[in-house]
Amino acid sequence: MSNPIDLHDVELAALAAAGGRREFGELVRRHGSAVRALLRRMGADPATADDVAQDAFIQAFEKCAEFRGEGAFGAWVKRIAARLYLKRKAKEARYVSETEAPAEEPIHADQASRMDLDEALKGLTDIERLCVSLCHGAGLSHPEIAAALNTPLGTVKSHVKRGLDKLRARLSPEPDNLGRAADVRA
Repeated sequence: MSNPIDLHDVELAALAAAGGRREFGELVRRHGSAVRALLRRMGADPATADDVAQDAFIQAFEKCAEFRGEGAFGAWVKRIAARLYLKRKAKEARYVSETEAPAEEPIHADQASRMDLDEALKGLTDIERLCVSLCHGAGLSHPEIAAALNTPLGTVKSHVKRGLDKLRARLSPEPDNLGRAADVRA
């Protein structure tokens, strides 16, 4: 029998569907951190991200025969995790109104160069972060997000666009003022 490390995700999933725990363990090793990172970007605290990721992998193991290899295994398990997290949020009734946007702090040029995506995502409202993460992190389409959140499609599209616009603004470098200062002195 070949070493699971040498196998492709599709082969590992097929072996896991036949009961291969060792092969599924390799899939968890390969994709576990990415699933937890997605959940944290969606707003989960680290402990919740770990719990939901574990539940997602359990569900993926149980449904491994349904994975047909049409897409990446990582994307498939991320969708499972995202849906589980949304169900958990709904069950706990912890949706935060989008009117409670966090206060935006000005970003200085030296800070912008050090800012990463996770920090930039913290500047979005909860619903914007959730929609952007589901769209670009979990690979869900706008209609799938609308169905999962029980929100109108146009509203989801607005949240994604607004969130992406904010991320672009926060992550793009500010033009330097050196050129203007030289012109003033001349």
